[in-house]
Amino acid sequence: MSTVWVSSAPRLLAPSVTLERPVSRRREPNREELRLVAALRRRDPDALQSLYHEYGATTFGLLRRLLGDHQTAEDVQQQVYLEVWQRAPDYDPRRASLLTWIMQIVRSRAIDQLRRRVPEPHDPGMVALTDPGDDGRAIDELLEQWRVVHLLRGLPGEEADILRMRFEQDLTQREIAERTGLPLGTVKTRMVSALKRLRETIEREEAAI
Repeated sequence: MSTVWVSSAPRLLAPSVTLERPVSRRREPNREELRLVAALRRRDPDALQSLYHEYGATTFGLLRRLLGDHQTAEDVQQQVYLEVWQRAPDYDPRRASLLTWIMQIVRSRAIDQLRRRVPEPHDPGMVALTDPGDDGRAIDELLEQWRVVHLLRGLPGEEADILRMRFEQDLTQREIAERTGLPLGTVKTRMVSALKRLRETIEREEAAI
């Protein structure tokens, strides 16, 4: 059985934090999504450039993490955005956000690449997956982590910073207060607010999945 190498990533969300998934329903696309979709359907190259500016760093980071090779990640990144350009007329913003749609394309192209060859591990954090189905599960976990990383960018800076310290560095609220010099009560208030915003954002992202 062939071995697929997929790099590991630190858990973004602490085990004690649960972001409930909403009941499936039609989502309401925002104005910017509708504008970009209309421009893509008109074959406006500026729209693709806007998409790349917004999501390119996130998709490339995920591909680099999954594929373990910078050049391969660049090649697959080009495939992803070529597919975005080609499939734009079929994209329905009422079913999924642009971020979710693009990340699913990333997932498909990454799995295609992983199944075509067995790369040498370039990173000590990479793990071997011998079950042909494992690569998809590992990719789904990483995709979720990177998607949330992207969504954190939409939070106010001080709230996003607190969540990164909590989930990426595994700091307690008291340790965050000590590191930032903020009162413990302020840290708690900001974390509650940040989690609420993040949960609402994820619900909007996943409303139709």
